[in-house]
Amino acid sequence: IFISVRSNSTRLPKKAILNICDKPTIQYLIENLKKSHYSDEIVLCTTLEPSDDVLCDVAERCGIKYFRGSTEDKIDRWLGACKKYGVDFFVTADGDDIFCDYGLVDSIFEQHQRTKSDFIDGRGLYNDVYGITFAAIKEVCKNKNNRDTEFIKPYFDAHGDKYKIQKADSVPSIYHKKNIRMTLDYEEDLLFFKEIILHFKQNEEEMSFEKILNFLEKNPHIVEINWFREESWKENQNKMIQAIENKGL
Repeated sequence: IFISVRSNSTRLPKKAILNICDKPTIQYLIENLKKSHYSDEIVLCTTLEPSDDVLCDVAERCGIKYFRGSTEDKIDRWLGACKKYGVDFFVTADGDDIFCDYGLVDSIFEQHQRTKSDFIDGRGLYNDVYGITFAAIKEVCKNKNNRDTEFIKPYFDAHGDKYKIQKADSVPSIYHKKNIRMTLDYEEDLLFFKEIILHFKQNEEEMSFEKILNFLEKNPHIVEINWFREESWKENQNKMIQAIENKGL
């Protein structure tokens, strides 16, 4: 599993290391993904910027590996991590998706084992995940003309005649997105995550994804903390994707 994260976020500065109940936010994601039944390694993929030293410290403290590469080119960063650690296939998790669940990631591993697909598109769920082979990422890096790869799917679509692409097709229904926002991008998102984590900590209860959804169903006022941010987030995403496509892939 490759966790993509860096410190120079703009809307919510240093969001990956903000403290919730005595842990940096990224640690909640790492601890959950360590429960995966399929992943041989978890690699935190970050940049060479000095501000990201702290993320490597967190990775070491949590007992996972890290790789440092390009600041803007996330795909090239993944290619470097594949080469360094001998990775043939990986599933992505974004550092701002701190509740991205190991069960969702494992469903992508299972589909790859079944279909041998080179690129599995797991967008439109509670958290976007992708499954990617070394062969596919090597092909994309060889041919792409742009280093701004925050949004990766257009690059893989552009070279899709060279490898097998599939949509994620066996994701358990619990991960199909409803009207709940689970991305850490704004101050309201931080408040949303704090409310949930604090509840489970105070009740000394394990924080599984199913229990989180059950808790939110009973407490819709917490969902409302950040849901209004979803539209502005989508608009910003679409603008950035269009800008990337206009530059040329």
